[in-house]
Amino acid sequence: MKLKGKVVFVTGASGGLGKKICYEAAKQGAIVVACARRIDELTKVKQTCMSLSKQQAFCYQLDVANPEQVDQVLHAVALEVGPIDVLVNNAGFGVFDEFVSFDFDTTRRMFEVNVLGLMYITQKIAAEMVRVQKGSIINIASIAGKIATPKTAVYSATKFAVLGFSNALRLELKPFGIHVTTVNPGPMETNFFNTADPSGNYVKGVKPFLSSPEVLAKKIVRTMTRPKREINQPKVMNTAAKAYTLFPRIGDFLAGGIMNKK
Repeated sequence: MKLKGKVVFVTGASGGLGKKICYEAAKQGAIVVACARRIDELTKVKQTCMSLSKQQAFCYQLDVANPEQVDQVLHAVALEVGPIDVLVNNAGFGVFDEFVSFDFDTTRRMFEVNVLGLMYITQKIAAEMVRVQKGSIINIASIAGKIATPKTAVYSATKFAVLGFSNALRLELKPFGIHVTTVNPGPMETNFFNTADPSGNYVKGVKPFLSSPEVLAKKIVRTMTRPKREINQPKVMNTAAKAYTLFPRIGDFLAGGIMNKK
């Protein structure tokens, strides 16, 4: 029970990777605070966390793109739960489509959720972590923030932003004893692609590379007590990302060719 008594705040916690992170943290004794827009699903997550941790858990309906709602939830957490020890910024979504015909309202919404919402809630919680000189921030980015492929122009842009933000924040907060970790998943077996690619063609194309959210959740929770700079899954895509940086022309050829499954 390495997280016994620690308050772990997770956004996007109603399903997929976020839900699995909540469960793994609860298994380690954490006081889980699950946040998302779907309050009915959150209630189920809360009950499961209480069963796993044998202690209280909390859930709050939250749209991270709504600053007023963020302030209200954080105020409630401060009163009802206590200081946040670990922040996991997991909320986010993607839509894969050609940029020239991409709906710009969707572009705006994606940046509001994936980037601006993440930054706003991080600023609020990090300020308190600086005051007490401890804490951990885990930002869920994506391999798409390292390797951009056709039809991911907007989604990749948001994840490149998350990586840049996290890398700078890590250096700023290090003197205060606060750890910042970025997590870069490749395609996972979650409902993410129900929105990103309703046709199902992408999932079929990357099926050999699909990874388990349970496995990644365990790695993420492990960093809450043993901090790491970065987590990349699967390893083959991390290797591809490094090669992409070293050999960009070949990387462009592959990203637009055999790696383009959309």
